[in-house]
Amino acid sequence: MRSFRLIALALVGGATLACSGARTRAAPPEPIRITLVGINDFHGQVEPHRTPLKDGQVLEEGGAATLAAYVARLRADNPGGVVLLDAGDMFQGTLPSNLTEGAVVVDVYNHLGVTAAAIGNHEFDYGPVGPGSMAKRPGDDPLGALKARIGQARFPMLSANLRDAATGKPPDWTGNDGTYLLEVKGVKVGILGLSTEATPKVTNPANVESLRFLPLAPAALEASRSLRARGAEVVVAVAHAGGKCTDLNNPRDTSSCDQGDAEILSMVKRLPLGTLDAIVAGHTHQTMGHFFANVPIIETTGQARSLGVVELFVDPGSRRILPGRTRIQAAIPLCAKVDATQGTCDGRRLRDAPQVRLEPASFLAGPVVPDAKVAPLLAPALALAREAQHRQLGLVASAPLARGYTEEGVLGNLVADVLRASAKADVGLMNPGGVRADLPAGPLTFGQVFEALPFDNTVAVVTLTGPELARLLTLAYGNPMGAVFAVSGLEVTLERCPGAGRLSGVTLTGGQPLVFDPQKTYRVALPDFLARGGDGLEPLLRQVPPERIEMTPVNGLDLREALITYGKARGGTLEAPALGRVRYAGVAACPQAGR
Repeated sequence: MRSFRLIALALVGGATLACSGARTRAAPPEPIRITLVGINDFHGQVEPHRTPLKDGQVLEEGGAATLAAYVARLRADNPGGVVLLDAGDMFQGTLPSNLTEGAVVVDVYNHLGVTAAAIGNHEFDYGPVGPGSMAKRPGDDPLGALKARIGQARFPMLSANLRDAATGKPPDWTGNDGTYLLEVKGVKVGILGLSTEATPKVTNPANVESLRFLPLAPAALEASRSLRARGAEVVVAVAHAGGKCTDLNNPRDTSSCDQGDAEILSMVKRLPLGTLDAIVAGHTHQTMGHFFANVPIIETTGQARSLGVVELFVDPGSRRILPGRTRIQAAIPLCAKVDATQGTCDGRRLRDAPQVRLEPASFLAGPVVPDAKVAPLLAPALALAREAQHRQLGLVASAPLARGYTEEGVLGNLVADVLRASAKADVGLMNPGGVRADLPAGPLTFGQVFEALPFDNTVAVVTLTGPELARLLTLAYGNPMGAVFAVSGLEVTLERCPGAGRLSGVTLTGGQPLVFDPQKTYRVALPDFLARGGDGLEPLLRQVPPERIEMTPVNGLDLREALITYGKARGGTLEAPALGRVRYAGVAACPQAGR
């Protein structure tokens, strides 16, 4: 009897242990969380954007120190699980960055611990190391400044669709094949970079003559397959190619997204399902935070005003993404302080508020503390910039000079006049993307002129027949973004809706007809960027004989120098040209693209 009782107790105890073991095994392991943090189009914005308020305060938005604070909060929230990616155009655009040819940005990115970055079109802008944005002397390397930044960076700069024109292979100087494989919390994550196919049109074409930019989709597919063959369990693209979505409320609702001219969406449509697990996009300076073909895509307006986040969850057993768990946080504003009422640091919303009460911002249930270690990194570049910024030019703007982009702008007209007068040409033509800021009324400093004209473009002249000039203007105004080029010596009539065939009429100033006789020629002054085929003008300019294209007809004068010289020749005053060189015909409004 006693033996039976012992056996029974043993059986009961064994059953209890077995049940306990079953309960332990029944609890599945937690998925592995990977936090992708995306920034794009930084454009040298190491300092915050500053907006004077009506009550005397100065509002700050973004900048490197605040960006570092947000990245720190994200890393505290997911230790060891953050992948920080930049989608290109890191350098060009501010005095501190341009005076150091991007070195100050790489110092900041090294400090931030950037995982990888895409190579954007403006990464090629600086040309050789040192003054001058293009090779002019024997031994000058048109890729020298970019190579120097790659050598300085402690993170890879990637472009899987970039090829050396001579060999057809990825260039040796990038140090990679456009891909990067790393381990995050035990998960093998593959990163592939992509550059916009339009790069030769949106940088100085002379600097990329030795390179080719392949179509995105085939390059992404090849790179993804290579990464997965090397063991990648998650593949992410960081692409200097983007799109635009106006409504970020529902990441599954893409009805607000422009799908007509979205390079990144065109690529996704051409890829087999499962090629990419996420995309950090850029180039268009527009917001995205949506799923396309179940691929989460994020993009911000750039210039260090915000960042985007994609959280991926990986099953620890199958090592596959759990799509239903993926989360997107699009365009998170980078604020150290916010208005207590509106909860924002957006100067465009608060500049006219009668009173703003600023309070410290919080993020992920913790305070935002700007990184004090950033300031010493910036100090040498900021000292150079301050010296240049405040240098008086002996030049006064008689009235505010506002730039335009999708409409005619006073400053664009002035620059077109400057081009025409500097080269003693018949026509002046200025692309709106080359004018980056307004000029205020009053005495002007070099820094203000630099911010308006940050690119080192020189005055060039192209001699065209009447039909060729008409074709040039057709290409200029036929761009899908609706950009309105500034003209001098001409008056143009456009259809309201952007796209090919938008130009409906052109005359000389005062309505004098443009002569379309092939024997009649016109000297057209324009930035050398355009003369080399930039901004979509290449289809015509590649057919113009080289002897009719003068890249340095005015001793290599750049646009800033030309503007200053023009003003001083007129008594030191820049007058605001009248609007009315661009007129419109046809419908008053256009249907929204992508609807």
